[in-house]
Amino acid sequence: MASGPRAMGPEDSVRTISPGRRSDQVVTTLTGDTVAAATLRSTAIPVRSVVASPRPVKGKADREVARRRLQLLPGSQAGDPGAGVEEEEEEEGPLLSVPEEKKEAQPLPPVCVSPMRGMWRDEKVAVYCDEVLQGCKVRRRGPRERNGPIRPQGPAEDADEAMSKYLSEKLKLKDKWLGVWKTNPELFFVKYEEASIPFVGILVEVTCKPSQNSPSCFKVTVSVAEPFSSNIANIPKNLVDEILEELEHSVPLLEVYPVEGQDSDIHDIALALEVVRFFYDFLWRDWDDEESCENYTALIEERINLWCDIQDGTIPGPIAQRFKKTLEKYKNKRVELIAYQSNIKEDPSAAEAVECWKKYYEIVMLCGLLKIWEDLRLRVHGPFFPRILRRRKGRRDFGKTITHIVAKVMTTEMVKDLSSDTLLQQHDDLDLALDSCYSGDTVVIFPGEYQAANLALLTDDIIIKGVGNREEIMITSEPSHDSFVVSKANDVKLMHLSLIQQGTVDGIVVVESGHMTLENCILKCEGTGVCVLTGAALTITDSEITGAQGAGVELYPGSIAILERNEIHHCNNLRTSDSSKSTLGGVNMKVLPAPKLKMTNNHIYNNNGYGVSILQPTEQFFIVAEEALNKGAAAGDKKDDNMLSKVMENLNLEMNNNKIEANVKGDIRIVTS
Repeated sequence: MASGPRAMGPEDSVRTISPGRRSDQVVTTLTGDTVAAATLRSTAIPVRSVVASPRPVKGKADREVARRRLQLLPGSQAGDPGAGVEEEEEEEGPLLSVPEEKKEAQPLPPVCVSPMRGMWRDEKVAVYCDEVLQGCKVRRRGPRERNGPIRPQGPAEDADEAMSKYLSEKLKLKDKWLGVWKTNPELFFVKYEEASIPFVGILVEVTCKPSQNSPSCFKVTVSVAEPFSSNIANIPKNLVDEILEELEHSVPLLEVYPVEGQDSDIHDIALALEVVRFFYDFLWRDWDDEESCENYTALIEERINLWCDIQDGTIPGPIAQRFKKTLEKYKNKRVELIAYQSNIKEDPSAAEAVECWKKYYEIVMLCGLLKIWEDLRLRVHGPFFPRILRRRKGRRDFGKTITHIVAKVMTTEMVKDLSSDTLLQQHDDLDLALDSCYSGDTVVIFPGEYQAANLALLTDDIIIKGVGNREEIMITSEPSHDSFVVSKANDVKLMHLSLIQQGTVDGIVVVESGHMTLENCILKCEGTGVCVLTGAALTITDSEITGAQGAGVELYPGSIAILERNEIHHCNNLRTSDSSKSTLGGVNMKVLPAPKLKMTNNHIYNNNGYGVSILQPTEQFFIVAEEALNKGAAAGDKKDDNMLSKVMENLNLEMNNNKIEANVKGDIRIVTS
């Protein structure tokens, strides 16, 4: 990013004309997703009548007199056109329908369906990296270039210039064609129901003579084509003519969608427009022109992979939502900063300068987080950073420990097995019980369904255990929270519980540091599985892990895990057609430095990936070792196999009497990167 907040010109204030990033007008319009979705849903755009108030058009003195509301009367009012509108007539004048002699607009013809959305990721990469942006490199702006164009360094082209060149070449194929102009209803109406008018579409004749600047600023000359056609049946043609006259018949090129039935050149233009829209909607970032990047096409390829992983479900849904929310927050904060700066008329006061810096550093932090998301090595679970900022309480001053009973009503039967000198405290809320805990305390949970945000803030050495059948002691996550169970305690234990993940982003259990024990638990994952971060340790015994979208157990470099007598099944439920993304399965190890894993008497089965996958960044060692490792697993992990023993020793991996079967990809796989 730049070194500080800069005075931003009008071109920065836009980000409103989708999908461009620099515009010369502050006019909102549809996002690429909305337009593309409308384009692909049908061959012909449906037409309907709506209720809306036309906005005044500059230069039309009689516009206020002619203001009228377009209407689609509800069925209940069909017999009485004046019913239910008397109060509104007092404020806005008479409510008029389109005169009977005026013909309604014809339905819009189908637009060209772009193949972009159906492309495989390799095809998208080929279009952008091999064709459009080949050799492109973005460098840092100099102090005198802050408000000017980026000039290419050496033979590499700036991304904007590359996109402009690509689009200009395609537009030379045909200078006149028919298209549907799709724009924001606010351009036409001051009052309308958003659900009834997602966009205003008009059939226009396009005369294409774009200027050589950013594609988002390309303008084309348009005129209403005959027959008059729109997705809004009762929109007056004279209103459209007046709006176009106000705009001098010049509209953004990226708002125009070529229609079907024209020659093949028009299909090439339609594809080029979609390529440009997709670039600015999904691949471009505001910081691209403010930082150096030696290989811009590699960066674009990572972003294409990110978009594809979100679309096909490789990235779990909750994580994808968090990324989208973070990106949206970044854009909103940037707009806030621009608006705040534009309202400073003279030299800023000290208070204004401080506020400006605060907003700027918010943007910097969000920018850094988004960059982490774009790092392929960290994307499986989203960026892991410390979630727990709470300090350890330690033990109580008087040295005693307390047993917390979590139940609606406490009876003597519940505590009959406790010693007579046990200090008891009863809670009907698990969250309150956890909040009252100090190191050494025990939380005893009786059958029921619970939620507890404090499970994501475990810092003290406590025991949390259920009484009764583990299936009857259900702890569910809060869908709006990022985390479910997160620990940085030296030694925390969860026993005889069912953990049910619902919408949280991180792993169902994340061990940040210290040691955690899971004993006789059921873990029903919805997003990612159990994650053991670098330097942390985990012991799982007699438990069941199922349903994870990634691996059931994910071991980060330098972590330690002991797995005994567990069932890990039906994990890696990724909705992806990319086989390279589906290697994760029951257990995944990231080996640099190698984690330590001991597996004994586990049953790992019916996972969509491999039973055990090992990610190792050095390739040479495993060319020979993989065959021996698979042979050892199939033979029941025989310890007398010399080669297998060597592999296990080098990996800090010990496997004894595990049953690994019926996994879609295979039992054990060593993956190199």
